[in-house]
Amino acid sequence: MLAHSFYFYCFVFFGAILARYFIIAGGAYFLFYTFLGKYLTKRSLRRFPPLSGTIRQDIELSFFSAIIFAVSGTLIISGYDLGTTLLYNDLHKYGLWYLGVSFVAVLVLQDTYFYFTHRMFHHPKLFKWTHYGHHRSGEPTPWSSFAFDPPEAIAQALFFGVIVFIIPLHFITLIAVLMVMTIWAVVNHLGFEVFPPSFKSHWLGKWFISATHHSIHHRQYRLHYGLYFTFWDRLLGTQDPNYETGYCYQKIIEIEAETQRHGDAEIR
Repeated sequence: MLAHSFYFYCFVFFGAILARYFIIAGGAYFLFYTFLGKYLTKRSLRRFPPLSGTIRQDIELSFFSAIIFAVSGTLIISGYDLGTTLLYNDLHKYGLWYLGVSFVAVLVLQDTYFYFTHRMFHHPKLFKWTHYGHHRSGEPTPWSSFAFDPPEAIAQALFFGVIVFIIPLHFITLIAVLMVMTIWAVVNHLGFEVFPPSFKSHWLGKWFISATHHSIHHRQYRLHYGLYFTFWDRLLGTQDPNYETGYCYQKIIEIEAETQRHGDAEIR
């Protein structure tokens, strides 16, 4: 009976996670690359159009990530059924104010965990085995948002598998964090900047990661390791010093394209 429940939960979570991925990532790709892209050329962060082969690779990795997160979700819900987690479903158990506090706390903790694991995965001895798949496309698309190599997917799923034993969380809070994580990851890998140019220098906006911020990481691996916030990048010196002031991403793309054209001309 217990084994039956485990496989049932795995199947349900896998379907839900994969559906979430295709709806949010696929919807964003369809919207921006089919309809809005031609109107947002000045907001494009790409050097070249996405390739079908790299998109297929991202989807394949995301498929395996969904399996890993489904197993993690099953273990969490099994722990809840056994009464070993700190998950709860009574809104008034800790008060409504706690929903907001715990939500922010988990985002901050997840961002911290992500920064240090992400930076670790970029170590030359680990990169090929833990993080290469995510960077394989060169230029990210929304499909890249969930494209983790299995070791990285396990590491990210582990965060949720541990946090539910450390901090009391309502199911609403946990689901909200998962949705924010998904949407934020899609926005960061969109390939278009959705925020206004002033966002990165605004007193509040400068603390949040944008598509431009994360696109820099995909071009310069030693910069910008955060998930939601720029705090750790600022503190530990992995923030591009030109990001806030005077940094024109589109201009850099144009310069690189012009350099490439000159290089090709010299070869010919």
